[in-house]
Amino acid sequence: MISANDVKSLRERTGAGMMDCKHALSEAGGDVEKAIEILREKGLAAAVKKSGRIAAEGVVESYIHMGGKIGVLVEVNCETDFVAKTPEFKSFVHDIAMHIAAANPTYVTEDEVSEEDLEKERAILRAQALNEGKPEKIVDKMVEGRILKFKKEICLLEQPFVKDPDKTVKQLVTEQIARIGENVSIRRFTRYEMGEGLQKKECDFATEVMQQAGL
Repeated sequence: MISANDVKSLRERTGAGMMDCKHALSEAGGDVEKAIEILREKGLAAAVKKSGRIAAEGVVESYIHMGGKIGVLVEVNCETDFVAKTPEFKSFVHDIAMHIAAANPTYVTEDEVSEEDLEKERAILRAQALNEGKPEKIVDKMVEGRILKFKKEICLLEQPFVKDPDKTVKQLVTEQIARIGENVSIRRFTRYEMGEGLQKKECDFATEVMQQAGL
Protein backbone atom coordinates (compact mmCIF):
# COMPACT_ATOMS: atom_id res chain seq x y z
CA MET A 1 0.00 0.00 0.00
CA ILE A 2 1.30 3.44 -0.94
CA SER A 3 1.34 5.80 2.05
CA ALA A 4 0.61 9.52 1.95
CA ASN A 5 4.10 10.18 3.32
CA ASP A 6 5.67 8.28 0.42
CA VAL A 7 3.67 10.34 -2.06
CA LYS A 8 4.60 13.59 -0.30
CA SER A 9 8.28 12.66 -0.22
CA LEU A 10 8.29 11.80 -3.93
CA ARG A 11 6.54 15.06 -4.76
CA GLU A 12 9.15 17.05 -2.80
CA ARG A 13 11.95 15.31 -4.67
CA THR A 14 10.50 15.67 -8.15
CA GLY A 15 7.96 18.50 -8.15
CA ALA A 16 5.47 16.23 -9.92
CA GLY A 17 1.75 16.31 -9.10
CA MET A 18 0.35 14.30 -6.20
CA MET A 19 -1.65 11.90 -8.39
CA ASP A 20 1.26 11.46 -10.78
CA CYS A 21 3.48 10.57 -7.81
CA LYS A 22 0.89 8.11 -6.48
CA HIS A 23 0.54 6.40 -9.86
CA ALA A 24 4.32 6.24 -10.31
CA LEU A 25 4.78 4.67 -6.88
CA SER A 26 2.07 2.12 -7.60
CA GLU A 27 3.68 1.27 -10.93
CA ALA A 28 7.07 0.97 -9.21
CA GLY A 29 5.73 -1.26 -6.45
CA GLY A 30 6.60 1.33 -3.82
CA ASP A 31 10.23 1.71 -4.96
CA VAL A 32 10.90 5.47 -4.73
CA GLU A 33 13.98 5.52 -6.97
CA LYS A 34 12.17 3.54 -9.65
CA ALA A 35 9.18 5.87 -9.33
CA ILE A 36 11.47 8.85 -9.98
CA GLU A 37 12.70 7.18 -13.16
CA ILE A 38 9.10 6.56 -14.25
CA LEU A 39 8.24 10.23 -13.71
CA ARG A 40 11.33 11.30 -15.62
CA GLU A 41 10.46 9.01 -18.53
CA LYS A 42 6.98 10.51 -18.66
CA GLY A 43 8.38 14.04 -18.47
CA LEU A 44 6.58 14.72 -15.22
CA ALA A 45 9.54 15.35 -12.93
CA ALA A 46 9.56 19.15 -12.77
CA ALA A 47 12.67 19.32 -10.60
CA VAL A 48 14.63 17.35 -13.19
CA LYS A 49 13.48 19.74 -15.94
CA LYS A 50 14.55 22.76 -13.91
CA SER A 51 18.01 21.32 -13.25
CA GLY A 52 19.07 22.24 -16.78
CA ARG A 53 18.23 25.91 -16.46
CA ILE A 54 20.88 28.58 -15.85
CA ALA A 55 21.38 29.52 -12.20
CA ALA A 56 23.52 32.65 -12.00
CA GLU A 57 22.21 34.28 -8.82
CA GLY A 58 22.63 32.92 -5.32
CA VAL A 59 24.50 33.25 -2.05
CA VAL A 60 28.04 32.87 -0.79
CA GLU A 61 27.66 31.60 2.77
CA SER A 62 30.27 31.39 5.50
CA TYR A 63 30.14 28.97 8.40
CA ILE A 64 32.57 29.10 11.30
CA HIS A 65 32.65 26.19 13.69
CA MET A 66 32.52 27.06 17.41
CA GLY A 67 35.94 28.16 18.58
CA GLY A 68 37.11 28.86 15.04
CA LYS A 69 38.33 25.31 14.43
CA ILE A 70 36.70 24.99 11.00
CA GLY A 71 35.70 27.60 8.45
CA VAL A 72 33.65 27.07 5.29
CA LEU A 73 32.81 29.27 2.31
CA VAL A 74 30.28 27.87 -0.15
CA GLU A 75 28.63 29.31 -3.26
CA VAL A 76 25.12 28.05 -3.98
CA ASN A 77 23.33 29.35 -7.06
CA CYS A 78 19.67 29.84 -7.96
CA GLU A 79 17.96 31.58 -10.86
CA THR A 80 16.75 34.86 -9.33
CA ASP A 81 17.94 37.39 -6.79
CA PHE A 82 14.46 37.29 -5.24
CA VAL A 83 14.83 33.63 -4.27
CA ALA A 84 18.44 34.15 -3.16
CA LYS A 85 17.25 36.66 -0.55
CA THR A 86 14.51 34.49 0.94
CA PRO A 87 15.00 33.08 4.46
CA GLU A 88 14.27 29.55 3.17
CA PHE A 89 17.07 29.66 0.59
CA LYS A 90 19.52 31.22 3.03
CA SER A 91 18.70 28.52 5.58
CA PHE A 92 19.28 25.86 2.93
CA VAL A 93 22.68 27.29 2.02
CA HIS A 94 23.60 27.51 5.72
CA ASP A 95 22.77 23.81 6.10
CA ILE A 96 25.01 23.00 3.13
CA ALA A 97 27.89 24.97 4.68
CA MET A 98 27.38 23.20 8.00
CA HIS A 99 27.37 19.83 6.25
CA ILE A 100 30.67 20.66 4.54
CA ALA A 101 32.20 21.55 7.90
CA ALA A 102 31.08 18.24 9.36
CA ALA A 103 31.55 15.82 6.45
CA ASN A 104 34.71 17.31 4.87
CA PRO A 105 34.04 16.54 1.18
CA THR A 106 36.79 17.12 -1.38
CA TYR A 107 34.72 17.72 -4.51
CA VAL A 108 31.16 18.79 -5.34
CA THR A 109 30.44 16.08 -7.94
CA GLU A 110 31.97 12.78 -9.03
CA ASP A 111 32.85 14.34 -12.40
CA GLU A 112 35.29 16.68 -10.65
CA VAL A 113 37.39 13.94 -9.05
CA SER A 114 40.89 14.18 -10.51
CA GLU A 115 42.46 11.22 -12.26
CA GLU A 116 45.53 11.73 -10.07
CA ASP A 117 43.48 11.19 -6.91
CA LEU A 118 41.83 8.13 -8.43
CA GLU A 119 45.15 6.56 -9.44
CA LYS A 120 46.59 7.13 -5.96
CA GLU A 121 43.53 5.53 -4.38
CA ARG A 122 43.61 2.61 -6.84
CA ALA A 123 47.23 1.89 -5.92
CA ILE A 124 46.39 1.91 -2.20
CA LEU A 125 43.28 -0.24 -2.63
CA ARG A 126 45.11 -2.71 -4.85
CA ALA A 127 47.88 -3.11 -2.26
CA GLN A 128 45.28 -3.58 0.48
CA ALA A 129 43.43 -6.25 -1.51
CA LEU A 130 46.64 -8.17 -2.22
CA ASN A 131 47.67 -7.92 1.43
CA GLU A 132 44.28 -9.37 2.36
CA GLY A 133 45.21 -12.41 0.28
CA LYS A 134 42.66 -11.78 -2.47
CA PRO A 135 43.35 -13.63 -5.76
CA GLU A 136 45.02 -11.27 -8.22
CA LYS A 137 42.53 -12.17 -10.96
CA ILE A 138 39.69 -10.54 -8.98
CA VAL A 139 41.66 -7.69 -7.42
CA ASP A 140 41.07 -5.19 -10.24
CA LYS A 141 37.31 -5.78 -10.10
CA MET A 142 37.34 -5.33 -6.32
CA VAL A 143 39.38 -2.14 -6.62
CA GLU A 144 36.94 -0.57 -9.08
CA GLY A 145 34.06 -1.38 -6.74
CA ARG A 146 35.88 0.30 -3.88
CA ILE A 147 36.71 3.27 -6.11
CA LEU A 148 32.98 3.85 -6.63
CA LYS A 149 32.53 3.88 -2.85
CA PHE A 150 35.54 6.20 -2.46
CA LYS A 151 34.04 8.75 -4.88
CA LYS A 152 30.74 8.76 -3.02
CA GLU A 153 32.58 9.38 0.26
CA ILE A 154 34.53 12.42 -1.01
CA CYS A 155 31.89 14.05 -3.25
CA LEU A 156 29.52 16.48 -1.56
CA LEU A 157 26.40 15.62 -3.56
CA GLU A 158 26.79 11.89 -2.89
CA GLN A 159 27.28 12.17 0.89
CA PRO A 160 24.47 11.42 3.37
CA PHE A 161 23.19 14.77 4.66
CA VAL A 162 24.39 15.24 8.24
CA LYS A 163 21.01 16.41 9.53
CA ASP A 164 19.14 13.58 7.80
CA PRO A 165 21.41 10.66 6.81
CA ASP A 166 18.50 8.91 5.07
CA LYS A 167 18.92 11.31 2.14
CA THR A 168 21.95 12.48 0.18
CA VAL A 169 22.91 16.10 -0.38
CA LYS A 170 21.89 15.60 -4.03
CA GLN A 171 18.40 14.60 -2.89
CA LEU A 172 18.29 17.64 -0.61
CA VAL A 173 19.11 19.87 -3.59
CA THR A 174 16.42 18.19 -5.70
CA GLU A 175 13.84 18.76 -2.97
CA GLN A 176 14.85 22.42 -2.81
CA ILE A 177 14.43 22.76 -6.60
CA ALA A 178 10.94 21.27 -6.38
CA ARG A 179 10.04 23.47 -3.42
CA ILE A 180 11.14 26.88 -4.76
CA GLY A 181 10.50 26.26 -8.46
CA GLU A 182 14.00 27.28 -9.58
CA ASN A 183 17.17 25.44 -10.46
CA VAL A 184 19.64 25.22 -7.58
CA SER A 185 23.30 24.37 -7.95
CA ILE A 186 26.15 24.04 -5.45
CA ARG A 187 28.96 25.56 -7.47
CA ARG A 188 32.04 25.46 -5.25
CA PHE A 189 33.30 25.50 -1.68
CA THR A 190 36.42 25.95 0.39
CA ARG A 191 36.92 24.35 3.79
CA TYR A 192 39.59 25.41 6.25
CA GLU A 193 40.55 23.42 9.32
CA MET A 194 42.72 24.82 12.09
CA GLY A 195 46.14 23.19 12.05
CA GLU A 196 45.37 21.24 8.88
CA GLY A 197 48.43 19.28 7.84
CA LEU A 198 49.97 19.54 11.30
CA GLN A 199 50.04 16.71 13.82
CA LYS A 200 47.25 17.21 16.32
CA LYS A 201 44.81 15.38 18.56
CA GLU A 202 42.10 13.48 16.70
CA CYS A 203 38.55 14.66 17.32
CA ASP A 204 35.12 14.02 15.85
CA PHE A 205 34.32 17.32 14.14
CA ALA A 206 31.09 15.95 12.69
CA THR A 207 29.76 15.35 16.20
CA GLU A 208 30.94 18.76 17.39
CA VAL A 209 29.29 20.56 14.49
CA MET A 210 26.02 18.76 15.08
CA GLN A 211 26.17 19.59 18.80
CA GLN A 212 26.75 23.24 17.98
CA ALA A 213 23.68 23.18 15.75
CA GLY A 214 21.64 21.72 18.64
CA LEU A 215 21.02 18.41 16.85
